[in-house]
Amino acid sequence: MKNLLALLLLLCFFSTFAKPVAAEPLWTQPYWLKLGHYRPQLTGGFESDVDDTAFFISPLGKTDPAAELKATLEAFKQQNKTTICQFPARYQWLKAQVANDWATLQCPELDTWRNLINAKAMTLVFPTAYMNSPSSMFGHTLLRIDAKDQTRHKELVAFAVNFAAEPDANDNAALYALKGLIGKYPGNFSLMPYYRKVREYSDIESRDIWEYPLSFSEAEVERILLHLWEMQLATFDYYFADENCSYQLLALLQLARDDLDLTSSFNLHAIPSDTVALLNEQGLLQTPAYRPAFGTKLHHYAKQLSLQELAAAKQLMAGEELDSNQFSAQRSVAIYEVAYEWLNFNFYDQGLNRDDIAPRLTKLLRKRSQYKIASPLTKPTKPEVSPEQGHGSARVALIGSDSKNYGQTTELAYRLAYHDLLDSSAGFIPGAQISFFDINASYTGEHLQLEHLYLIDAMSLAPDNQVFNTWSWNLRLGFDRTAGNTKRIGRSFVEGGYGKSIGDPNALHAYLLGTVGFNGGDFSAGISPAVGVEGGIIWQLNPAHKFAASGQYQWLANNQQAQRSQAKLNWHWALDKDFALRTEFNYSRWQQDDHGVKLALYYYF
Repeated sequence: MKNLLALLLLLCFFSTFAKPVAAEPLWTQPYWLKLGHYRPQLTGGFESDVDDTAFFISPLGKTDPAAELKATLEAFKQQNKTTICQFPARYQWLKAQVANDWATLQCPELDTWRNLINAKAMTLVFPTAYMNSPSSMFGHTLLRIDAKDQTRHKELVAFAVNFAAEPDANDNAALYALKGLIGKYPGNFSLMPYYRKVREYSDIESRDIWEYPLSFSEAEVERILLHLWEMQLATFDYYFADENCSYQLLALLQLARDDLDLTSSFNLHAIPSDTVALLNEQGLLQTPAYRPAFGTKLHHYAKQLSLQELAAAKQLMAGEELDSNQFSAQRSVAIYEVAYEWLNFNFYDQGLNRDDIAPRLTKLLRKRSQYKIASPLTKPTKPEVSPEQGHGSARVALIGSDSKNYGQTTELAYRLAYHDLLDSSAGFIPGAQISFFDINASYTGEHLQLEHLYLIDAMSLAPDNQVFNTWSWNLRLGFDRTAGNTKRIGRSFVEGGYGKSIGDPNALHAYLLGTVGFNGGDFSAGISPAVGVEGGIIWQLNPAHKFAASGQYQWLANNQQAQRSQAKLNWHWALDKDFALRTEFNYSRWQQDDHGVKLALYYYF
């Protein structure tokens, strides 16, 4: 008993003189910082990604989360109805954090909006890359809000949440790309019917769509929507590389939970496929549904017809009749169905006149309905590998090199994004290449030297076939080196090509492009224009192994050597999703002949 009394006295003594542990200020709480889209700065302090002053209550709110919290609390304590209904997500969270006698959230306009949406769940939507738009070359992400009474057949009339730039309609493609890179366009959230985005991506741009149900509860979805309501006042500077659609959707989704952090690993760049992979790693994605693009379906259907049947379908599209004596009833059905899909695709793709096309489409449907048999055409199958399962967009490499003129060297390489023609195609568009900020340096034991810096190296090899008259193209901008008379000479360049490719990008395909370019550097006193030809063959033996042979020949003006040529043989072996080996045998000629071999170990992340 005495011991117990002594212990109690001792505890009382220490509790009297002990200093209380200071609680972390409320403005430093991660959820408050997420509500304001604040990011820590290298120089100290915070700054919000939101660039519209209307989003902040305090004049200092853009860079001072403490001042913004103080102003917000003051407005809420005064029960300022306008401010409360402007910031319902802040209100609900702060009401649970501080002692208060605040009223329950009551906002008629907000309630009408919530009842209209009638949200139960959310789906992350990933349209694959679109090579003809700088802002969509890496893909895109948006959200679909799934209603409580929604079925698979009602998905198209659900609401979609999209974040996008608002470009100047007068800007050309080059200016659009430049402004997007340096954040000269405003970006905003918008709400629209989902069918509009499906039509834009699937029907017009012919992009496959992946739909991932998100593992959020109804209460968590409600939190996201309350903050989306607050985003009506938010405008952001839109950057293609980092503060883009995918980054801003992550910033919105992480409001679902207090401890959910989705943006801190994307400070430098946010590639859409990488953000999808992160959500998958966090356990937030369920098994995706696959919505093949209009063009994907048409190509799949057309492959099931013979050349004679395709010719008949083309005649039907022109308004001619089908000679039913040449085909069985089943094959006639296949021809009518392909003719309808083909003509409908051309209507969207080429912007054909509705008054001319609608009667033909109606006639094809009427003719098809006369056959009371099921369609013999199979539908496209879901790819085995979805986008989040593909390799990471960034890549580093350790390369061993040996050449006739320069002997053995060690090279280090880094690529910011995203995918080249020899990388594993699993989860990516076959026949498409987008390399962004690809840098390589060599070390000989004496000095370090920049070998190449490709700011952009893009190529689209959509194969020509009986249905699609497509063109292939490439674009390169950067710096590289080649063998000179006394040293490896540097070349700055921009070049592009246009031509055709044939075959199957998932198996064997070939391409041939006519090229034009401009070169400058050690070999010339000024800018040297060039024309040439470039071609290659790529064979995908299986998902792990690719072989390629490629070559380029240029005729140049105003330089010391009028012709430039190079050729390569490559073998790429994908060891797994994260590692690969690549061998290269190369030959080049400009001022000097040179040939060599390289072995590279790649790591994707």
